[in-house]
Amino acid sequence: MSKIWALFRLTRIEHSAMLVIAVIAAELISGPLPSFPILLLSLITPIFVSMGSFAINDYFDVESDKSNKRFDRPLVNGELSMRSALSISIISFVIGVGAGAFINAYAFAIALIFGALAFLYSYRLKDMLLLGNIYIALSMAIPFLYGDFVVSSMLSKGIAVVFFIVFLSGLAREIHGMIRDYRGDAKARRTRNLVHRIGSLRSAQLAFLLYAEAILISIFAFFFIAPFMFNLSYILPIGIADAMLAYVAILALFRGSHSFYKSARNISLLAMGVALLGYLVSPLLHFIV
Repeated sequence: MSKIWALFRLTRIEHSAMLVIAVIAAELISGPLPSFPILLLSLITPIFVSMGSFAINDYFDVESDKSNKRFDRPLVNGELSMRSALSISIISFVIGVGAGAFINAYAFAIALIFGALAFLYSYRLKDMLLLGNIYIALSMAIPFLYGDFVVSSMLSKGIAVVFFIVFLSGLAREIHGMIRDYRGDAKARRTRNLVHRIGSLRSAQLAFLLYAEAILISIFAFFFIAPFMFNLSYILPIGIADAMLAYVAILALFRGSHSFYKSARNISLLAMGVALLGYLVSPLLHFIV
């Protein structure tokens, strides 16, 4: 049982659950849900590509995690071996990308590209100025694009709006994570990222601007973009999520402690979960009404 729990923590299974919700929400926003076999395949892809991404990230990041005293990580505390993490990653990528191949060419291409990018991120992109953070933000937003192309061959306006909201807030969250982990990453990986170039304060200011843009776009969607337009089931959870993101964005300008950024990351993750609820429920009520 302890090994299974370690596996869940290695692959961050809670993120897979959020991706499943994101894909279903995107399919509802873009059109009716696909047939059950296609729906099942469309959920297998994000679950396993995400699992593989986190496993390979911990594999390459083990020294940095040791420097950052991340004893909650299974490779740091010895619950799982390096070889196990590599095997889990490879198997997960094969299952995830393979499932996409049975849906359509768009789904397969998205799964394949992001599976390859996940490896490149952990191996090298993470240490390159902003490129790694942009990848992570894209990986948070891409499930909506993926879900759209499972049921449609065109990008809907609703999906485009959600994509940019999630991307911008995800990039801001990544910048906060860079500030939190900078010392350990610089020591273990000799990282020369955004925080190294412009400092913690200016990085926090950039994160504030990105969060502000995401919040403004989410408000714009309530007034102009279906199925969110004047939809209370959208604006209520989104309003709560926006308030949480504004809270961490503003306080980050004045508090620079490691403990603050750790709690800020948790709050922003919770905010994204609340926002997912709005993206999931609002298209259901829109089409019912």
